[in-house]
Amino acid sequence: MTKKVRSDWQAAILVCRKCEKKLGGGFGPDGDERLAKALRRHAGGGKGRKAKLGIIEVGCLKICPKRAVTVVNGARPGEWLVVRPGTSIDELVGELGLDPLS
Repeated sequence: MTKKVRSDWQAAILVCRKCEKKLGGGFGPDGDERLAKALRRHAGGGKGRKAKLGIIEVGCLKICPKRAVTVVNGARPGEWLVVRPGTSIDELVGELGLDPLS
């Protein structure tokens, strides 16, 4: 028997943890946050399954771009994004095909 659990997520976004660690920041208002943290902050309100977006840091996605982070929208698995530091979070949300979150 299975049990269903409700979530408020609009989408599940996969962020490569290894890329983030190698980059060491570069996102957010001051340019010193990890991409996953900046996306969570932009999504606003809620943690875990009560958040608007599910931001999941995963192991290596085997793209390994230099000075960038690999990101995948779970609803669009055929489109992977390579995100450079300093990229606007608003711009990234648009490229991921998400509704405006704020």
